[in-house]
Amino acid sequence: ECAPGPPGPQVRLAVLGARGVGKSAMIVRFLTKRFIGDYEPNTGNLYSRLVHLEGEHVAVQIQDTPGCIQVQEDCVQVLDSLSRCVKWAEGFLLVYSITDYSSYQSVRPLYQHIRTVHPDARTPIIIVGNKADLLHARQVQAKEGLQLANELGSLFLEISTSDDSQGVCDVFRYLCKEVSKLQHSISMDRRRSSIIPRPKSPNMQDLKRRFKQALSSKVK
Repeated sequence: ECAPGPPGPQVRLAVLGARGVGKSAMIVRFLTKRFIGDYEPNTGNLYSRLVHLEGEHVAVQIQDTPGCIQVQEDCVQVLDSLSRCVKWAEGFLLVYSITDYSSYQSVRPLYQHIRTVHPDARTPIIIVGNKADLLHARQVQAKEGLQLANELGSLFLEISTSDDSQGVCDVFRYLCKEVSKLQHSISMDRRRSSIIPRPKSPNMQDLKRRFKQALSSKVK
């Protein structure tokens, strides 16, 4: 379930992608620095961790999501629970495997689904090509991932969850920072909109001048 987090600064992230692209492995790698290659089919776990960002500790929640995604004619069919998590989250990782072209094809409709729920273009979305160590089995070229990200206006990175824990951590930490920036920007927008402009004080000299004009016209 997408439960609310502890009090204080919070960042809510969701990791989306087709089955078997390494979503759970990425999250566990970030949280524990350990790599676990085999997982039971994911039912959608919610992870929490305190992360030190910009001089303060932020409660980061990461929603793992099932890989039950069907892409038909550039349209994505997702579970209702997945849609709820998209609505809940503030930042997104869209993950595909460079060894599975169909998982790459699921990225665009997933992106469009997120933008439908979060029309604010500032909502951060990062496209991640995982399993970059398996070059012998590559089906998706790096330039294809970059081209897709450019078309969608998103950031693109290729990583290897099994070989490079630092790369995985960098992805999550960057997304956390982008969400924090967006939260600050939204907060500032709300403050500006809540400020009611004070009426201008009347200019006494102007009032005297208009009063004299009114008197002179009556005398005439």
